[in-house]
Amino acid sequence: MGVAGCGKSSVGVRLAQAFDADFLDADTVHPAANIEKMSRGEALTDEDRWPWLQSLATMAREAPRAIVIGCSALRRSYRDVLREGNPGAQFVHLTGSRELLAERLAARSGHFMPASFLGSQLQTLEPLEADEAGVTLDVAASIDTLVADAAAHLRAPGEHDRAMQEPARS
Repeated sequence: MGVAGCGKSSVGVRLAQAFDADFLDADTVHPAANIEKMSRGEALTDEDRWPWLQSLATMAREAPRAIVIGCSALRRSYRDVLREGNPGAQFVHLTGSRELLAERLAARSGHFMPASFLGSQLQTLEPLEADEAGVTLDVAASIDTLVADAAAHLRAPGEHDRAMQEPARS
């Protein structure tokens, strides 16, 4: 989870490989109307998001094997939907400085999400809360470090509770 440009897809693909799981980029599940809206520079409303999030939760629940989903999941309420029927769901919150994220977005091409959404995403973001299974990692680290740290947490979530309180830095 995280804002645009944090590396959800890059880290997610590698985590899926590490766990012999499938990877799903949540952006590929957006209805055409959502993609068109974002492409025009219009932010989605919660009414736009609920069916999309419910589809993702259903896909996770019905997946024939383990699945890693790259999804912004910026609000607690969005993560709650993703957890519905998926009690073992855990989150890897990828975070970074506004400058680093903006730099990554500026270098990205071919994505429907405009870089101008970064500010509103950062304002919307609700970090993981103490009762949410997950870990927060700083994307200033290398992708190898991020994947290793995330995998270590996902293998033994109870041993890494402190990592949720402060981003891990390597």
